[in-house]
Order: sequence, then structure tokens, then C-alpha cells
Amino acid sequence: MSNGLVWEQALEPLRRPVLVAGFEGWNDAADAASAAASWLTQHGSTDAALVASIDPEEHFDFQSRRPQVELVAGVTHKITWPENLFSVVRLEERDLVVLRGIEPSYRWRSFCGAVLEVAVVAGCELVVTFGALLADVPHTRTARVTGASTDPELVEQLGLTPSRYEGPTGIVGVLHDFCREQSVPSVSLWAPVPHYLAAPPNPPATLALLDRLGALCGLTLDLARLEATVASWREKVDEVAAADDDVRGYVATLEARFDEDDDSDTSWGASLPTGDELATEVERFLREQRGDA
Repeated sequence: MSNGLVWEQALEPLRRPVLVAGFEGWNDAADAASAAASWLTQHGSTDAALVASIDPEEHFDFQSRRPQVELVAGVTHKITWPENLFSVVRLEERDLVVLRGIEPSYRWRSFCGAVLEVAVVAGCELVVTFGALLADVPHTRTARVTGASTDPELVEQLGLTPSRYEGPTGIVGVLHDFCREQSVPSVSLWAPVPHYLAAPPNPPATLALLDRLGALCGLTLDLARLEATVASWREKVDEVAAADDDVRGYVATLEARFDEDDDSDTSWGASLPTGDELATEVERFLREQRGDA
């Protein structure tokens, strides 16, 4: 069975490459993970070069993930299909193969096979994925990124947290299990997103993921503009929160809980709200947003 991998051009030799992936969908709260992958393709020392893609025909249900129709020059129609694109990004310290993708609808193992084929052909030393999840954390604090791996040796070597999560998973979880089966080192980086601010974008979570990637892979990333965006975003959210006593009180509660937590306590699920808490807060936030509109 075809995995849908299409090579767009031959790969030139890469310097200590790492494959970095961010997927839209279940693993991408507030689009923070996919935004981090997109940021990397826009900030290399040279323009990102498209080297491979995965044929959407092999992995998508187009009734659930529909292609988009566009007008070109007001007349000609153009169809844009769901894309999973591999681009080479050259940085000062090493090269990256960045996968900007969408969680597939089916044939996940063959999809992961396509991803691993690119990693092997490119000679990647490591596979790193970005993820973002909703959590009961305040927007006023720096996001604490959790790094985890299915490889016990890599956990110890890089000072990561062994994953203790059990339950439903997305393509990120399947990809890392596939890496384990194929003896390919892999790391999963996850940033928490305040569950009362679930709508994209969430620049603080994106910034936290990129900062953690830089520390993990020894990269010097110029994050100054993104840091300025984060400051502006927080200022606007602060203005909204300050105008509502309930929101201000709730954020203060989250701040106190966050500050009391030990910085070393990054166990999986430690910051997740209960289902009732999440539903209540999200529904209230959406009602308030509709009222403001």
C-alpha cells in the first residue's frame, strides 16, 4: 500500500539535521503547534526549500477535511488540497527538515511510514514534534513546556519527562510510537494553552515551543519579534480581563496555583482541568465573546 510520499526534489547534504513536525488538528490547541512549525520555515538563513509532500488522496476524508476553492484573477478557480509539506530550513548551527502538516483521517501507520522515510533519507539525528493542549494555566505566566520521549535513554540524556499519559491520542502519539518501533530517537514538546483562551492564535505557547526547541537542539533562534507579539497579546488580554471581576478573580486563582507548583513538576496531566471545569469555562468565555461582539 502506498504511503503517498512524493519527493519534490533531490535532497542535498544536510548538516546534523533534525526533523521537526507540527500538525493542525487534535494536537494543536489554539494553533500554537502548527504556528511554531510555520515560524521555522519563515526564519531560516535562506528561503525554506520544499523537498517532499504527502499525497492527501492517501490519507484524508475530504468530506471531513474539505479542499478549498479560490478565485484567481476573479475568474479561474483553484483548488487547494490539505497539505503535508516537508521543507529544508538552514540555520546557523544545523539544518532542519520541517513538516507542516494536518492530522490525517486514516492509514496513520503508512502516514508515519512516509514521515520516517523522509527522516531516514535526510539522515535526521532526531525527530521532534510540537503539540499544544488546553490546561488550567494563567495567560500572565510563561508557559511551561513539557518534553517527553518514549526512549528511556533519551529521557535521561536530555532531562525529559517520561510520558505517563494514558487515553486517546493523536497523530503525534502514533508517530512517536512508530519512531520507537523503528529505533529512531524522538522527542515530543507540549505547551499548555489557557483553556479560557482556546481561540487561536496563542503567541505565548508558540514562543515557548520554539524556545524549548532551541535549547534542545542547540539553536540560536531570533525570537525578538515574536516576543514583542506576545507582549502585545498579553496586554490586550489583560485589558479584557481587568474589565470583568469574575475573569480577573479566576485568573488570580490560576496564578496562585501556578506559582505554588514546583517548577520541576511537569508530569503529564498535572495541569489539565476536569471535563466539567473546561466545559463551564469555555462556554462562559464564548458567551462573553459573543456578547462583546
